[in-house]
Amino acid sequence: MKYYIIAGEASGDLHGSNLMKELKIKDPNAEFRLWGGDLMQQQGGTLVKHYKDLAFMGFSEVIMNLRTILNNIKICKKDIQEYKPDAVILVDYPGFNLRIAEFVKNLGIKVYYYISPQIWAWKTGRVHKIKKFVDRMFVILPFEKEFYAKYDYEVDFVGHPLLDAMKDLPEINLQKFKSEHGLDERKVIALLPGSRKQEIKKKLPIMLSVEKDFPEYQFVVAGAPSLDLEFYKEIGGSQIRIVSNKTYDLLRISEAALVTSGTATLETALLNIPEVVCYKGSRISYEIGKRVVKYIKFISLVNLIMDKEVVKELIQQELNTKNLKSELTKILTEPKRSQVINDYKELRQKLGGQGASERTAELIVEDLQES
Repeated sequence: MKYYIIAGEASGDLHGSNLMKELKIKDPNAEFRLWGGDLMQQQGGTLVKHYKDLAFMGFSEVIMNLRTILNNIKICKKDIQEYKPDAVILVDYPGFNLRIAEFVKNLGIKVYYYISPQIWAWKTGRVHKIKKFVDRMFVILPFEKEFYAKYDYEVDFVGHPLLDAMKDLPEINLQKFKSEHGLDERKVIALLPGSRKQEIKKKLPIMLSVEKDFPEYQFVVAGAPSLDLEFYKEIGGSQIRIVSNKTYDLLRISEAALVTSGTATLETALLNIPEVVCYKGSRISYEIGKRVVKYIKFISLVNLIMDKEVVKELIQQELNTKNLKSELTKILTEPKRSQVINDYKELRQKLGGQGASERTAELIVEDLQES
């Protein structure tokens, strides 16, 4: 079978590559043409566009690059038409991929969607487009199946691919890691302030403000690979401790973490590290977000999946030194610490265990063979 796969960001490249690996096992004659990144390219096939040429974040950046985005859509449509795949597999990236889904469906080619856009939070109207143009949707969060059922659309819950991505992490030597990164003997509190300059400037100073209250711990920032040391020093001073591009390893040697909202909250939980979730955006963005976002009681994936407060979320004005000190103290001590770690066990069970990529590949190949 010929597969055309489209992923538009780093996480999509990771999950897309694992899906390709499984598709090759289920379908030894699999051929690939793809929009993605280095990991997908390593699995074979022809890379048409790298996700680095596609990633435009925020309203203003999208407007400024609208001509490029529209041209990319045009290139993609033409390329699919010429390649004539048996199936097109879309990985998240909804703004681009939903346009492609409509085009591909009208060509009579099978459309599969792996990792649903978060339409349960906002842009709920997209569900009608998905129903119309996507032959089969594979979701990775258990509550998404119930969400789609409300719209009379049956989807497949396959489990979360992060469980696969994190299953073979090598052993880590604590002393060696500390020595390599200039850390002292004290226990570590990991700070994950995000990867964009604007969000880091807002959140990192508040995260660092409680360091003086925990002298027996060293606070270490998970540095984003795209940002240099000087940027962090401007915010936290010359003595700031940073470990760049090794977030999983840093978390694994930590006692607790202060984490900006997003996938990182789930990654931290799956590594069994108690955390406080930190969110602070501009007043305007937050007010708009409150009105746009629907159906959700929490901002962290951990709490959304568990449908209860497992980890504390400090949002906007609640994210301050006093509250952060209080919540960090709780997760460093009993009984709260054990309670969080026990809830993490249930979280893993709810996520369906390992094998999301394998289950998705199997369902796609079976569906194609039957059609």
